[in-house]
Amino acid sequence: MPEPADASPSGGTPERAPARGVGRRRLLRRAGTVVAAAGAGAAAGGLLGARAAKEKGATGQRPTFLLVHGANSNAYTFAPLIAALTLEGHRALAVDLPGHGTQANFPPSYQAPQDLAAFATAPSPVLSRTTLEDNVRHVADVVRGVARQGPVILVGHSMGGATITRVGNQVPDAIARLVYMSAFCCVRIRTVLDCFLVPEGRTTLLPTIPSVGDPERTGVLRNNWRSADAGFVAKAKAAFAAEYGDAAFRNALNTFEPDESASLIRDDARGHPATWGRVPRSYLRFTLDRSIPLALQDRMIKEADAATPGNRFDVHSLRAPHLGPADPAPLAAVLAKLA
Repeated sequence: MPEPADASPSGGTPERAPARGVGRRRLLRRAGTVVAAAGAGAAAGGLLGARAAKEKGATGQRPTFLLVHGANSNAYTFAPLIAALTLEGHRALAVDLPGHGTQANFPPSYQAPQDLAAFATAPSPVLSRTTLEDNVRHVADVVRGVARQGPVILVGHSMGGATITRVGNQVPDAIARLVYMSAFCCVRIRTVLDCFLVPEGRTTLLPTIPSVGDPERTGVLRNNWRSADAGFVAKAKAAFAAEYGDAAFRNALNTFEPDESASLIRDDARGHPATWGRVPRSYLRFTLDRSIPLALQDRMIKEADAATPGNRFDVHSLRAPHLGPADPAPLAAVLAKLA
């Protein structure tokens, strides 16, 4: 992996651009393991929560948690969290970003028995042309719709943070609060990829997870999450959830999707103080995270607070790995306080 460079003190762009040619392709392949496996989930749970709110006569006043997943993920992965929130009487809704969920790409070569050579070059029709702006447009439309029913608490995990930041730029007045769950919050650092090039991001374990194919050719960051190789599984577990039991981690691993747009990590993800910067915001630090190291989480919090000193992060810490607590109850409890 090319030697990371620190962010410029004036503009957030690293002093040295990522290596080009072979070095850049290698960096992109490694960056393909930026996974946000704690997305959102359980539309049925959200509907039950909405019904409970209506019965209490407070449908128009109660906030709705709108959860946004990150890379290689989907709405389903937050089903346990949405269930926990709904049982406590809160409304919650999940979104599938473009190219995920029902639009996800599972080529025949990814199924058993796998054809790894064909899998490495298989096209990904939606994600190969998806940009961060596409994600932002999609989520902003959902925010506008949900805001007609009451306040919106927009929650992003991991790379979902890049999406909710840009949504905050676009529709700040429709959002009651932004919540980052061990998520990227770029203000001085320009892109998600650049976050791994600053000193605080160098300890990430994501580059240790083998990827598949050449993103410069396929347009996607691709991983074989169905690999039976014990070494691969061990590296993925160390990066995402070393504290999980083996069965719990395999369960989580089977919710991952193989492809993510290669564009997302290179697109400008910065929040603008005049728009995003006026939305109240909270950061949930996952102190055991080895994908987005705690030092990087803290740097992003610090830079955001410096950009908007009159609107600083409300910070909460959870002893959890990148995928979040195995039991969603502590996470639901923190989110419930924000409502």
